[in-house]
Amino acid sequence: MDPRLPRQKNISAGHEENTEHDPPWVLSTLAAVLIITIVVDIVGNLLVIVSIFRNKRLRKAGNAFVVSLAIADLVVAFYTYPLVLIAIFHDGWVMGNLHCQISGFLMGLSVISSIFNITAIAVNRYCYICHNLKYDKIFTSTNTLLYVALVWVLTFLALVPNFFVDSLQYDRRVYSCTFAQSASSLYTIVVVVVHFFLPISIVTYCYLRIWMLVIKVRRRVKPDAHLKIKPHDLRNFLTMFVVFVLFAVCWAPLNFIGLSVAVDPALSTSIPGWLFTASYFMAYFNSCLNAVIYGMLNHNFRKEYKRILMTFFHFW
Repeated sequence: MDPRLPRQKNISAGHEENTEHDPPWVLSTLAAVLIITIVVDIVGNLLVIVSIFRNKRLRKAGNAFVVSLAIADLVVAFYTYPLVLIAIFHDGWVMGNLHCQISGFLMGLSVISSIFNITAIAVNRYCYICHNLKYDKIFTSTNTLLYVALVWVLTFLALVPNFFVDSLQYDRRVYSCTFAQSASSLYTIVVVVVHFFLPISIVTYCYLRIWMLVIKVRRRVKPDAHLKIKPHDLRNFLTMFVVFVLFAVCWAPLNFIGLSVAVDPALSTSIPGWLFTASYFMAYFNSCLNAVIYGMLNHNFRKEYKRILMTFFHFW
């Protein structure tokens, strides 16, 4: 079905579709947020990838997942978000059904691979800090590349059911071809639990164990050698912890809305349209935050950012 054609029901919430046009100031605000997101996403994540390949101190096994996470964020910045921006400018989808399906698929690809990469980063940090003696055997260069490949294989497998439940559809409220929460209540519950709450639980466990070890080490007057945590390791951990917290904060509202509507479809009529839209664009905005966090909290990234930008501007 062509996404430009009117529908009887809203594809995401199950209630009557809003056919009224959004006020100009709403369209301008959404467009501004998305433009900022696209620019910072592309520039920031390219800086992250180049920094890791240029700086020997950043070429560590754990940062392979950081590169993978940056690629996941770039996927939507180069294709999906520009199409959403076009839909905002035209106040509707004008790119046809094929682009709608591809856009929705890449959106899901980015989101799922992001949470899987964040989970892998947490497990990596947990092994490095809490099981330091075994870390080099678990995260060899070859093994790490295999883990990264596994993250993407699992991501693609997680997206396969979308093609059987016809869940990638255009949602007028967010000007996006995205996962339709009303396509299947059972599938929506599975998606939220398996692709959000389960990974968040694993990450929370890993970081809690790390925090407990950090507290334990700091309270000891003479800590054991194998429990010693170097300052730069602690800073790296704090950086990735902030990345996790921001991801959880940005994506939690949308996932809670999806879970609530799936459990009780009647709630869809009581969810304000502005809240649904705000939750979506807050989730979109998350894709540009990671590179900023690396630059703010990690000295090596910040230093490399400056070198790359100075070289770029000097060249031009």
